[in-house]
Amino acid sequence: MNIVLVIFDSLRKDCIGAYGRPFWGKVHTPHFDSFASQSIIFNSAFPESLPTLPARRAIYTGKRVYPFFNGDFRLKGDFVGAAGWGPIPEDQPTLSEILRESGYRTALISDVYHMFKPSKNFWRGFDQWTFLRGQETDPARSGPKLTKNQIDYWLAEKMQNENNIRFIQQCIMNMHDRWQEEEFFAPKVLREASKWLTQNQDAEKFFLVVESFDPHEPWIVPPYYRKMYLKEDGPEQIKSGYSQQQLDSYLLRRTQANYSGEVTMCDRWFGYFMETMRVMGLLENTLIIFTADHGHSIGDRSYIGKRGYPSMPEVFEVPLMIRMPQAKYSGKTSDIFVQHHDIAAEIIEMAGVKVRPSVDGKPFLENALKGKSIRDHVTVGWGANPTVITEDWWLNFKMDMTGILLYRRKGKDAFRVNYALKYPQIVKKLMKIAIDDAGGTFPEWLVELARKQQDAPGCSDLAARGKIPFLK
Repeated sequence: MNIVLVIFDSLRKDCIGAYGRPFWGKVHTPHFDSFASQSIIFNSAFPESLPTLPARRAIYTGKRVYPFFNGDFRLKGDFVGAAGWGPIPEDQPTLSEILRESGYRTALISDVYHMFKPSKNFWRGFDQWTFLRGQETDPARSGPKLTKNQIDYWLAEKMQNENNIRFIQQCIMNMHDRWQEEEFFAPKVLREASKWLTQNQDAEKFFLVVESFDPHEPWIVPPYYRKMYLKEDGPEQIKSGYSQQQLDSYLLRRTQANYSGEVTMCDRWFGYFMETMRVMGLLENTLIIFTADHGHSIGDRSYIGKRGYPSMPEVFEVPLMIRMPQAKYSGKTSDIFVQHHDIAAEIIEMAGVKVRPSVDGKPFLENALKGKSIRDHVTVGWGANPTVITEDWWLNFKMDMTGILLYRRKGKDAFRVNYALKYPQIVKKLMKIAIDDAGGTFPEWLVELARKQQDAPGCSDLAARGKIPFLK
């Protein structure tokens, strides 16, 4: 049996039609929906750790990254700030290494440039790894520089600061000569993955990982995709402000239209990839796993960006769909809690690996088909901001035991009222879960980070710093 793992970056679960629709309106995803109709759909899938690189460490190894012990990376060629934002530890075997040793031909096709920065090693164990350059601030091109008029077009005046201008400069420089749809990033990734399939038909069995950085910002799409959602023209808006600052009505709608358009473009080229698999006869003997690392707030609660505090469903809930060979079990759904590190465990199980490595994740597919849970909660780590999620409750707090946010997950007041002071015993129970899942204690460097209110990139200023009396 072949195995394909497809990961989209920043793909909101509710933007896939099979899961629903975002608050701003339906997003067209006919190919994702077709895949969903042939798959087992998981409704309660979550990351293990966030953001980008910690999430992939968990997926690639099946090991927990939370609570980021030895995670204060300060490596050359990268930014400092996100806990766990480093290479895969050398003593942790990767899925690609495990499967290659079991006779699989392994390949990685990716434009997630963070994986390929100096000091990173996410290509370990792949017989072929292909890095497609140019996403975001990857220094793929050094010129020509943008003029002031060009910067004003791509970046709203209220968002213009030194960092944002530098970001836009590199993004648009990288996009020079890429204005045919086939040259945009998601199309290139999925076309290259399709090409790999045609070039490796002699493989007895293969493990292919397809990593698309889209629909991550900057949300640059051919105009016809944006016009599917917003015909009105005006200034461009392609990036997050990572603050509570509210864009005017047009710029917010433009942001949502650009994001929706990018999701639809990803959908179109995922369809191209799936059609390649169909005509090559690969759908009969290939397991295909579809997921995302996280979502993105696009105006939810007046915020654009992603953050670990306060954590919210639009970022922390991820799509997970598994298409079995011959579309076996299509139409099944499961509400059991699944996390990213379980994906590696399930792949190892499905591949029939004889010498099982030690992983923290749990195989889940057999239980899901029987309606049996593998856990009663999930703990998701993002820097100094643990989140504990149960069927009824969502707890988010800082590792210095402040900023405690307890929300109901269901009902008319879901995520609207902080119940921390009303239900201190529930808080205490869920905080104990977070501490137990961390091995009994938090890293002191992250506790100190929480005290200083220095959040990882993408996080907001702290909003709730009061302590609950019994936790003093």
